[in-house]
Amino acid sequence: MSQAETILPEFKHRVRTLWISDLHLGTRGCQADKLAQFLKSHECDHLYLVGDIIDGWRLRSGIYWPQAHTNVLRRVLTMSKRGTRVTYITGNHDEFLRRYTSLVLGNIHLVDEAEHQTLDGRKLLVTHGDQFDVITRCHRWLAFLGDHAYEFTLVLNRWLNFWRSRFGLGYWSLSAYLKHRVKSAVSFISDYEQALAHECTKRGYQGVVCGHIHHAEIRRVNGIDYHNCGDWVESCTALIEHLDGRIELYQWAPEPAQADPIDASELAGEASR
Repeated sequence: MSQAETILPEFKHRVRTLWISDLHLGTRGCQADKLAQFLKSHECDHLYLVGDIIDGWRLRSGIYWPQAHTNVLRRVLTMSKRGTRVTYITGNHDEFLRRYTSLVLGNIHLVDEAEHQTLDGRKLLVTHGDQFDVITRCHRWLAFLGDHAYEFTLVLNRWLNFWRSRFGLGYWSLSAYLKHRVKSAVSFISDYEQALAHECTKRGYQGVVCGHIHHAEIRRVNGIDYHNCGDWVESCTALIEHLDGRIELYQWAPEPAQADPIDASELAGEASR
């Protein structure tokens, strides 16, 4: 038996559809290694990239692009080459791509929004969602300010979890805590969900898949199936449509031995920027 024949094939989860959003490739917060592992372990008919895939806002102020971020793009291209239909939906952080809407590159389609039909026949609107965020749409300067504030909380969060890990404590998200505890943030999320549900009702959709607010969730909003992909900066979440049509919210969780070590020198470098 040859060496090639003795290698066992990788186990892949076969699913119908994957949705991922808010990768923010080009930023230090992107957890690209985990995302590449997730994509490598799944095989699907359709992959939706639901906006903010490449962070054009951050790349304007300086180039940060490690090999791990290239690996994610290579994984997407490999999936496309093997037959997966890839739909790239533009978001506000990669809005520079909106001038190329309707571009088709082989099996990759670039659009501003899409329609997905589930196995049971439901029509879902797939959109990044920034169009339904009043701050992003009407007060761009405030959106940029909020983006810098979020980046600052991520640095604080990494420092906090560095020390928590030293004391044997698990991961804790500062920004997620603030989202759930600050009244204005809770109200913003609710208004965002209501606006998307209203748009779906108006246009005859039974549900929506979106991203943008980095808050993964599946729930009913005013009779509409609301699905939010979350992000790959903190929560590392995705949406999966299984072969039976069931849509599930997935959260990446490593085995204890696979947990990423926290590099104190890297944290110091982030704090100095």
